[in-house]
Amino acid sequence: MKTEQVPQVLRLRKSHEPDPEAPPDIEIGNRLEQAQSLPAAFVASIVAVVVFSVLWAMFSLLINKFFPWFTMLMGVFIGLAVRRAGLGLDWRFPVLAAAMALVGSIVGNLIVAAAFTASEMQSSTLTVLADIAQLDWATFFDEVLTPADAIFAAFASAIAAFYSMRRLTRRQYLALRLWRQSKD
Repeated sequence: MKTEQVPQVLRLRKSHEPDPEAPPDIEIGNRLEQAQSLPAAFVASIVAVVVFSVLWAMFSLLINKFFPWFTMLMGVFIGLAVRRAGLGLDWRFPVLAAAMALVGSIVGNLIVAAAFTASEMQSSTLTVLADIAQLDWATFFDEVLTPADAIFAAFASAIAAFYSMRRLTRRQYLALRLWRQSKD
């Protein structure tokens, strides 16, 4: 009578057992580093800021209410856009996402304020935005932006930085670490 070895699920691997998988190819780490693109991440973040700001203004006009917490939602979209387009693995991508979230919060508030001003003046939003160059920027920052907007912008930048990094599998991370060690 033959007794089969049934693998036990709850049992830990013994330290003297060989690793069941071969180490990953170091060239995978090289390809991961070469796939990074800071210019693509920058362009994607600009597109995310513009598209989200326009959608934010349209939604605010539809409901006829201003939602300042949409700035944090913008941070999520900027972070995901930087992650998707940039495929970043180092510190530059969270910094870019955080900076673009700060810029995006100001741009978003500006576009929403211009949309509400245009509806009051029976004009178009683009006309108000074109005339903004003639206005005093200090007046805009005094009347439209509040300390709460600064807090929302800070949280948006932190959220964008969190979502901007590329997620790697264990084997990809190991290959990248081995590639970086081989360069040194």
